[in-house]
Amino acid sequence: MENTVAKKLEALEKLQALDSKIDEIKKIRGALPEEVQDLEDEIAGYQTRIEKQNEEQKALEDAISANKTAIKDAEKLIKKYEEQQMNVRNNREYDAITKEMELQQLEIQILEKRIKESHEKIDGKKEEMGETKAILSEREKDLKSKKEELENIVKESEADEQKMEKDRTKATKGVEERLLKSYEKVRINMRNGLAVVPVKRGACGGCFNVVPPQKQAEIREKKKIIVCEHCGRILSDVEDVIEEEVKPKRRTTRKKAATKD
Repeated sequence: MENTVAKKLEALEKLQALDSKIDEIKKIRGALPEEVQDLEDEIAGYQTRIEKQNEEQKALEDAISANKTAIKDAEKLIKKYEEQQMNVRNNREYDAITKEMELQQLEIQILEKRIKESHEKIDGKKEEMGETKAILSEREKDLKSKKEELENIVKESEADEQKMEKDRTKATKGVEERLLKSYEKVRINMRNGLAVVPVKRGACGGCFNVVPPQKQAEIREKKKIIVCEHCGRILSDVEDVIEEEVKPKRRTTRKKAATKD
């Protein structure tokens, strides 16, 4: 049983060491991956905004076209009513036709006002789109620059990272599935990615809370997997601190030089 637990802990330590090295490689990239992702999301947002502005402009242009058609229809009716006025039989019919003509003329005025407003809105949309496109162009330049920078960094460490990823895949096979899941869960929750740590100077190597002596003795025995009761990290071993013996310095006495008379 002792060897089995010891081997499990050894496999976990090996996996943790590889993950820590991979984390270090990724740290070199800094915030670039997040910056690239943020820029891509921002660009997608501007592209969506431009599409929406285009759709709104198209709707306004369609409205202008429909209103122009309505004006032509109203003008045709007015012409028709003018012809009817020539053949009225009484004042009542004349007044009714005149009222209809006035209504159509009023409708034309309303339609012309709507057309004018739509043109003004289109001008505003064009201005908005121009501003959005200018910002989009700048963000695309930023994205290109950030991507090139990230690609250069990735290329420098690509071979090492690929090798470590292969080694990691191999290392995970040496850890039982249940333990591996626990390890991965703890790693995700830790900022520094450490899920397996030793006890150093009587404290957890991850959260630095004191580990009781009895618990340290159990960790040394390696008869079972023990986790830190404060942070949940797996405690793999106890590192004994060897204090160097401080030797007292020799006292040197100066000999008085003999003087001759």
